[in-house]
Amino acid sequence: MDKERTGLLAGPDGVARCFWHGNLPDYLHYHDHEWGRPVADDRRLFEKICLEGFQSGLSWLTILRKRENFRAAFAGFDFDKVAAFTDKDVERLLGDAGIIRHRGKIVSTINNARRAREMADEFGSLAAWFWKFEPGREERPQVVDLGHLRANPTTAVSIRISKDLKKRGWTFVGPTTVYAFMQAMGLVNDHLEGCVCRKEVEKERKAFKRPK
Repeated sequence: MDKERTGLLAGPDGVARCFWHGNLPDYLHYHDHEWGRPVADDRRLFEKICLEGFQSGLSWLTILRKRENFRAAFAGFDFDKVAAFTDKDVERLLGDAGIIRHRGKIVSTINNARRAREMADEFGSLAAWFWKFEPGREERPQVVDLGHLRANPTTAVSIRISKDLKKRGWTFVGPTTVYAFMQAMGLVNDHLEGCVCRKEVEKERKAFKRPK
């Protein structure tokens, strides 16, 4: 299997998958059971958009392996609780070796929690707001292959979401960060053609009840 050409990698079971998990057990589990499967839970959506912000400049694997530490540090990403964090909490988090100790990203997460509460009040839920941006069929490629993904780290939709979030006061939500969020939370199915998960995820997306 030519990984460089197809983007596919045989797993320990001999089955073809997207290459990026590298057959590392925790990353493989994330690929198979989380990535691309549609999510409507506000807390998970908030967690993911924040962790994508922390991931900027780093690998997602680094964040994934610290995710439980992040959850403990940020009150399970309950945005009402995080919104109440104070300067004392910022200093506490800067001393927490289990997370990424970046002041700007920590402050951003607290700010974004406050913006998330405003958005949930306005639209009923974060999920309702994010899912209204789900790309239509005409905005998606006919074939999701490695060449397409490499050529499109952002999309017109991720640019629109990023601009709208920034207008609402969110930070660390650039178009590339937003597109990674869209891929992970199932707003698009970017499992490669030939990946064992692609059809499974597409089936889940078809059965998924879009929040309104």
